[in-house]
Amino acid sequence: MKFKKPVLYLFLLILQILALKVISQFPQFIETWYSNGIYVYSSKLFRLALGWIPFSFGDVMYSFLIIYAIISVFKLIKTRFRNFIAFISKSLLFANIIYFSFHLLWGLNYYRLPLHQALDIDKDYTTEELISLTQRLIKESNTLHEQLQKTDSLPVEFSYSLQEVFQKSPKGYALVEDNFPKLEYSPKSIKNSLFRLPLTYMGFGGYLNPITQEAQVNGLQPPHRWPLVSCHEEAHQLGFAKENEANFIAVMATTNNTDPYFKYSGYIFALRYCLSDVYLRNPDAGELLVAKIRPGILANYRQSAEFWLKYQNPLEPILAEFYGSYLRANNQPGGMMSYNYVVALLVNYFKSKSELP
Repeated sequence: MKFKKPVLYLFLLILQILALKVISQFPQFIETWYSNGIYVYSSKLFRLALGWIPFSFGDVMYSFLIIYAIISVFKLIKTRFRNFIAFISKSLLFANIIYFSFHLLWGLNYYRLPLHQALDIDKDYTTEELISLTQRLIKESNTLHEQLQKTDSLPVEFSYSLQEVFQKSPKGYALVEDNFPKLEYSPKSIKNSLFRLPLTYMGFGGYLNPITQEAQVNGLQPPHRWPLVSCHEEAHQLGFAKENEANFIAVMATTNNTDPYFKYSGYIFALRYCLSDVYLRNPDAGELLVAKIRPGILANYRQSAEFWLKYQNPLEPILAEFYGSYLRANNQPGGMMSYNYVVALLVNYFKSKSELP
């Protein structure tokens, strides 16, 4: 009889997993009834309830859960595993609650229609189209860099605080609503993570708490990344769960923002991803394109690279693999490489536009 509860909870967890497998086969249903239905209202409710709190409620919640888990394991060891069955039972019950809450409150967005279908654009592109977009991005990035930093060899220095970036980020979303009518971002709920140092060691610029709907930004990273990362996490809040899609939406929100610092953050981000793809396809063309970029933009790239290099540690590859597995388990077969699929969205979206924002 003592095995009755853990067996029941295990059965319920397996049942949830199987139910998700079935539901995930109907992306149009999820798109219509969940992503553009239930989720729109539930996410706004959470942002309204918790967005006004100056610190991350979700980070505090995680802290308590981590402390509780450590104490529970310590007690289990101290009692020489006499309460092992009860421990497993509670763990399986908790897993059921988290799994259900995760998908009900946000996770089903992983299984909505792919964004290229929603936008009615292609998902394939030629090297010529990629190079053409990269040239346009270089032109815009160079112009913005010259506007913000008169010395062409120096990086752009941001004068905004992180809180100011949070205040300005919704403006970009407001300006792209004509093309993306489902990007109305209000109320906002974005915060400087309490776990900034652990996030840095893990290699993360930000994350969304799927339970509390709070967007977290790692305020330790170089400021030129703040606008892009803020808009990326806000895109997750709006229901774009996949990383490539959130990156694309973030580029739209930053490059359409009237603030030149936001534009710069978005353009150099898009440029870096397109350049990386050019190098993979045609290294010689990549070298020619890099030679056209103002050295100060490359200096901003080096700022980011040097920042993350300082915090490299033996656990980072393990955590990267763990997160890659998480992405693959949530309808992103490319894992961490799915971040690079943003290039396909950028090329095909701008291919249909006569000029950049």
